[in-house]
Amino acid sequence: QLQLVESGGGLVQAGGSLRLHCVASGSIFRLNAMGWYRQAPGKQRELVATITSGSSTNYADSVKGRFTISREDAKNTVYLQMNSLKPEDTSVYYCNAKITTWDMRGTQRNYWGQGTQVTVSS
Repeated sequence: QLQLVESGGGLVQAGGSLRLHCVASGSIFRLNAMGWYRQAPGKQRELVATITSGSSTNYADSVKGRFTISREDAKNTVYLQMNSLKPEDTSVYYCNAKITTWDMRGTQRNYWGQGTQVTVSS
């Protein structure tokens, strides 16, 4: 069964840093685009950063210059380095991946992790 598992969240003071990890496991033929999204209480889920299979990146304006997304395909892992954290970054962070599996090599499906809480205190 294919799954994404995030880790690395926690409580940090404003100005601090955290590094999120997301590992994909299962019958993976190819990892395509991957990304991080976040959802604060009472708000819609929003894009934080994405990275293509060719390592092209895209960031929300609110995190540009502070967050860095990267991937390590040999480990089926995507990372989010978060620096200069602000209280408004407090959210549940979700990993997303578009994955081609061995049984459906002509297409890709969208997968989500269970989320990891990031709390930034002022």
